[in-house]
Amino acid sequence: MEYWDIYDSNKQRTGRTMKRNDWILQDGEYHLSVLGVIRRPDGRFLITQRVMTKAWAPGWWEVSGGGVMAGEESYEAVLREVREESGLDVSDCRHKLALTYHRENPGKGDNYFVDVYLFEMDFSEEDVKVQKEEALGFRIATLEEIKALADEGIFLHYDSIREVFEMEI
Repeated sequence: MEYWDIYDSNKQRTGRTMKRNDWILQDGEYHLSVLGVIRRPDGRFLITQRVMTKAWAPGWWEVSGGGVMAGEESYEAVLREVREESGLDVSDCRHKLALTYHRENPGKGDNYFVDVYLFEMDFSEEDVKVQKEEALGFRIATLEEIKALADEGIFLHYDSIREVFEMEI
């Protein structure tokens, strides 16, 4: 069973944990997730398509990411999530913490912070090994292709992270 740390409104650990996806958080309590935006030097991005068995947003497109486990730092978590979901090791790439955002879901037990990292890595399609439990497949997409998927309403988190796609490292 995976556990997540519970954070306060200042993104500080409270010393308490929760079971992954247990949704027991009180208002003012949060869990922490990460996203890893991977850009190649040619300006294209790695995106994956969620498996149809996902309870939330099946078949939608996204960047790699997930929950930060209890005791784990967000950078460690994004390295782990990217490696698990794409097979890519971005630990030696140029990168930065591009932004942090949070969501309040009053009364639903699911408030969260998201740390979004931007990585620059030269990789080919042959380097990508998607985790079959997580993704149907992947694309190496242009920003325009990602915007088109977002316009169709099938790209997760786009409104929250769109500025990251245009940032420099």
